[in-house]
Amino acid sequence: MVEPRKLKKSESLEIRIPYPTKEAFMARCRDDGRSASDILRGFIDGHLDDKTKAAARRARKRRHLVAGALIATAVGAVALPSLARPNAQAEFTRMDLNGDGALSLDEYQRSRDAGGLIGR
Repeated sequence: MVEPRKLKKSESLEIRIPYPTKEAFMARCRDDGRSASDILRGFIDGHLDDKTKAAARRARKRRHLVAGALIATAVGAVALPSLARPNAQAEFTRMDLNGDGALSLDEYQRSRDAGGLIGR
């Protein structure tokens, strides 16, 4: 299998730092057995990866929030009508004023006059 070709390192970046900082950094690079360029490239790549990972976390969080909102909307769409409009048994019980299990014409008319669901 052929390995992908590495990009040439043709670009340069100039930074200004105090001389003692440069000397300390170069000494540390020598102690670690790495070039200053190698360490700085690693820092830049890590910084870019952090930004990419942060963007991915934000996108994932947005997806979770949208999914939660959709679930809440779906649950609300199912639950709210049942809270706003009682089921038939609850409506019948409300209309059956004397609790005898049957609706008289008087009970029906009273419910209708009071704004009950039946007769609208």
